[in-house]
Amino acid sequence: MKTRKAKITDAGRIHSLVTSYAEQDKMLFRSMADIYENLQTFIVTELDGEVVGCCCLNVIWADLAEIKSLAVNPAHKGEGIGTSLVNTALKQAGELGLQKIFALTLEPDFFKKMEFEDIPKKQLPMKVWKDCAKCPKQQNCDEVAVIKVLKPKD
Repeated sequence: MKTRKAKITDAGRIHSLVTSYAEQDKMLFRSMADIYENLQTFIVTELDGEVVGCCCLNVIWADLAEIKSLAVNPAHKGEGIGTSLVNTALKQAGELGLQKIFALTLEPDFFKKMEFEDIPKKQLPMKVWKDCAKCPKQQNCDEVAVIKVLKPKD
């Protein structure tokens, strides 16, 4: 298992993973154009040369970033792929000097195992909500906001 920054050749597989969850109402759909435009924010995990998981780290502000589009091939759930992706995103966030990382998720227990904590959504800045305008569930959002504060490096 290798977790790394995404390459152009990964865009189709990222799109397939995200679309499979979006079709189940478990995350927002992302077009191929959106994936290409944001490819530099994506992290992928490959297993035997095949991309089996992805997520992206989206910087919101000087001290805040979001982990989004976290998707793992269902055939490989429970193998540590999601954990590897989030840990890589947290490492990148630390290298960028970010202090807080959040996610809006339907799987808060996964993030809590990684020391994220619940946070009221209204405590997040308005800039966070730009994706909500595209969401069909915006009036009845069932996602939970979780956040992790990174310890500064000495």
